[in-house]
Amino acid sequence: MKIGIDSFAHAKTAPTARQAIAELIDRIVLADQVGIDFFALGEHHREEFLDSAAHVLLAAAAGRTKRIRLGSAVTVISAADPVRVFQNFATLDLVSNGRAEIVAGRGSFTEAFPLFGLNLSDYNELFEEKLKLLLEIRNNEVVNWSGRFRPPLHNQPVYPRPVQEKLPIWVGVGGTPQSFVRAGVLGLPLMVAVIGGETARFSPLVDAYRRAYETSGHPPEGMRVGLHSLGYVGKTSEAAHKTYFPGYQEMFTRIGQERGFAPPTLHSYRGQTGPTGALVVGSPQEVAEKILRHSKALGGIDRFSFQMDAGLSHAELSSAIRLIGQKVIPFIKEG
Repeated sequence: MKIGIDSFAHAKTAPTARQAIAELIDRIVLADQVGIDFFALGEHHREEFLDSAAHVLLAAAAGRTKRIRLGSAVTVISAADPVRVFQNFATLDLVSNGRAEIVAGRGSFTEAFPLFGLNLSDYNELFEEKLKLLLEIRNNEVVNWSGRFRPPLHNQPVYPRPVQEKLPIWVGVGGTPQSFVRAGVLGLPLMVAVIGGETARFSPLVDAYRRAYETSGHPPEGMRVGLHSLGYVGKTSEAAHKTYFPGYQEMFTRIGQERGFAPPTLHSYRGQTGPTGALVVGSPQEVAEKILRHSKALGGIDRFSFQMDAGLSHAELSSAIRLIGQKVIPFIKEG
């Protein structure tokens, strides 16, 4: 199992955006040094996040790292031009000597749609069409394509081409059954975001992905499942919860005000961080055991990513990164 980190490049980790970005790059370098397998950045167009041009940040990190894979979490393909997305990440692949990957998704926030002049009523159709175009470009140097939301391409070459023969493209999904099945039918690896409730409840959806993948006749080695969850690692369980809960509560209270759900309480948080809850917070051994438990519940996962952006400082995030690399990953390998 590969272990990585997904970040939304939170602006409030430092007094200025410039410092926050510099420290983010430092954390990616640290993750590379302590043996973490991948580091991915999201895409948002909001004041509190600095990841609207994730490929630029990842390219900066590529120049200071050696082995860690660098990707998106997620690229909001619905609101982007797939040609530019491919070019951006193919260039990142060249800069990083073959370490780039894309997780394509629809995103949980919708601010990109009005920003780029798109209609939310086309939410599903935009994703389906643009994902298929991205795959067409990935698979063919010269593209012939036509669709509803973009001018057609006639014998159009798309450059640059990446170092990797096929730039890895995962599909990021939430809880929509059709999204799981679509990923299987297309033969793409699956990245499941579970940010609340019990992780095991996603087992039937992951099973549906695997059935769709197998019945569509794709090579078995391409069928992979990843899990993205909120979490944090402290030296002790008490230290982890004391550090993580205040920022988690503040973040989800703010999001709840936007979306109309109740703010988290300490009681609900304890349920989420219990043995089967989605949040992965605790000591290195507790966290490793919970990741393995989640993997078993989903029939085996190939990668796990921590999402730790919850008002934490650079020092707190760096401490968790060290513990993940030096303690959590060895525990998982032993387990």
